[in-house]
Order: sequence, then structure tokens, then C-alpha cells
Amino acid sequence: MLCIKNEHTDPCFNAAAEEHLFRHITRDCFMLYRNRPSIIVGKHQNALAEINLDFVKKKNISVVRRLSGGGTVYHDLGNLNFTFIRNGEMGKLVDFVKFTGPILEVLNSLSVPARLEGVNDLRVGNKKISGNAEHVFKNRVLHHGTLLFSSNLADLNMALKIRQGVYRDKAVRSVRGNVVNISEFLESKISILKFRNIIFHHILTSFSGTEEYELTESDKKSIQQLMEEKYTRWEWNFGYSPRYQFRQVLQFGEKKLAVRLLVERGIISEIHLVDQKSKEPLHEIEKELTGVAHNQAVIMEKLDSFDIHPSLPGVDKTDLVNGLF
Repeated sequence: MLCIKNEHTDPCFNAAAEEHLFRHITRDCFMLYRNRPSIIVGKHQNALAEINLDFVKKKNISVVRRLSGGGTVYHDLGNLNFTFIRNGEMGKLVDFVKFTGPILEVLNSLSVPARLEGVNDLRVGNKKISGNAEHVFKNRVLHHGTLLFSSNLADLNMALKIRQGVYRDKAVRSVRGNVVNISEFLESKISILKFRNIIFHHILTSFSGTEEYELTESDKKSIQQLMEEKYTRWEWNFGYSPRYQFRQVLQFGEKKLAVRLLVERGIISEIHLVDQKSKEPLHEIEKELTGVAHNQAVIMEKLDSFDIHPSLPGVDKTDLVNGLF
């Protein structure tokens, strides 16, 4: 098995690195890495429904869709990510016990009383320290998990704080729960890099045929290309979301505007804007935004050449755009 300490902290690069190893390296792999502040959404989730968009924009937090399913997680440099990629027999590849086992061995050796609970969570007491997900293709499985070591939990909770009832869809929804950092349970304080090295050494010495591996220039070139073509693109990170509806009532002074959007593959296929007092639809704005990406920057650019004031006198265009999310 190839063991990789990946020093990159760009979440787009690291998501692409996992896919590159999964699809193009035939040997089993293990990788440890960290990401700068970012939100990683499951493959089958509605990204906008899982995040606090205002907070994410304010803090410049990246939102990246991963290859595996499951729920949304928050990463920062106080969180350590581990990835196993293994070959096996089709139909017998999904095994959360197998892949979390070595991680639990390290945690327990550090006197952290962690356990696997449910399908994919590692917990200490009733608090979560790790979420895990898997992706299978043919005879190969990718298992990856988070390890909250010294993360900013206030930012985590704010970034994943969502509005209820605004988005309606059949997407996979995250199950929110109480979280805690592993560092709170350590008898002797260590850095996250020391923690990483302990796990890395444990994997190297616990599996036969393991060797350290550094990403080659060829690997990096392939990862960079995949990152640019997929993981940095709005079409993957947001546009890939399943079909959803967005419903909201906006207040502009004394005017109330009922909003309903139907979004398919990231594109507004239907939009209804109705003045709740007059019951009149705002057909001109509806027409302008039908077929446009449900993306704040794109909608703002679209409305730059359109005067909304005949339909919405006194309403700021930015307030209208913000109200569509």
C-alpha cells in the first residue's frame, strides 16, 4: 500500500487528488491531508441547502463537492482527513468497520475513548469527532473520513447553520449533531502534525507491503488538470445538485414578494415572483431570469442590463438577488 503525506491544503486540489489516486493508481493507497477552511458536500446533496451562504461568503470559505455520498462536513487546518483506497471483491467493498479500525486503534492508544457509532460516525461519549463516507466503482473502494482535532467549532457551526423550509428537494440531507475536538481528550497535548505522524506511522507498520509515496510531477499534472476541469467549477460544486425548489417571501418596505424557483442542474427552469398584495406576477423579471444559473454572480450580471424598478420601485437590485438564495 502506498502511504502519502499530502501537504497541499487547497480543498479543490485534494478532492482531485483523491479521484486521481482512485482512478489512475492501481495499488492500494492511504493518504493524510488537511484543507484550509472549506465545506465539503456529498455527491448527491443540494449544496445551497447545506450551507450558511452569507457566512460562507463573508469568511471566503470554499465549497467543494466530493466524489462520495453522505453528508456535508466542515474542514479547516485543525481537522485531519484520512483516505483509504483499496482493491477488493465486488459486493464486499463497503466496510466502515474495517477502515475506521486503524484510526480507532490510534485514538484509543492516546487514551481517547472513541468508538464507531451507527454507520459512519466516530464518537466520544455522545459527541462526534469524525464523519466517514465511501465511494465504490467496480472492484475499488474509496473510504475517507474527517478527524476533528483542534478545529474552530464556532465557525463550523456557523458555516453549517441552515434555514429550514426554504429549499425543497429529494437530495441527501446532512444529520447535524454535537461535535467535539479530539485534543480535548488528550492526556498529553500534541500538535495536529504530531497526531498526523502518529497515524501515518501506525498505518506504515500495521499493513504489510506498505511504503511511503510522494506525488510525482505526473501525478500533480493530472490532479491539476482534474481540479481545473471539475473541482474548481461551479457546475460541479453547485450545479450538480439534484432538482430542487426554493421558496421565500421577501419584504421590501411595505411590499411583500413571494418567490418560487424550480432549479434543475443548477439552472432556473421556472421562476414565479408575485406581489402578495396585488397578486400580480412580475413577468418581466421572471422572463429575464428563466434559464439563468442559480448563481448570485450570474444573476447579478444578468440584471445589470435590466431595470427592475418599473416592477419593483425603490428596491435595490442586490437585495433582490440576495433574496433568491
